[in-house]
Amino acid sequence: MNWKTFIAGATAGLISGYCLSTKLNQKMPLTGEKVLADVKRAFKKEGSIDGSWMQMRPEDYQKYAIKTKVYRGGITRNQNGESQQFEFIADAYTGSVLDVYPL
Repeated sequence: MNWKTFIAGATAGLISGYCLSTKLNQKMPLTGEKVLADVKRAFKKEGSIDGSWMQMRPEDYQKYAIKTKVYRGGITRNQNGESQQFEFIADAYTGSVLDVYPL
């Protein structure tokens, strides 16, 4: 085996390993479907759901000094014979609901 070939291969392996680990350590947002399923599961604890929607592209969100990406969505449910609509904002990286408000 030629030493130059060995060193070139080892160097290429180290560089590609570093690039791969850097890429894997970046934060990746959750899918919109997963976040919507989690929110629906929480709402189902209080009653049935008639409909739901969500924007599938995360958008930038800032509240005071906190910046993140969020999904916006909504839930419609029927409670006591009355239709209720709610909108929510959920963090795209954790799925945590940041805000829920009735319409």
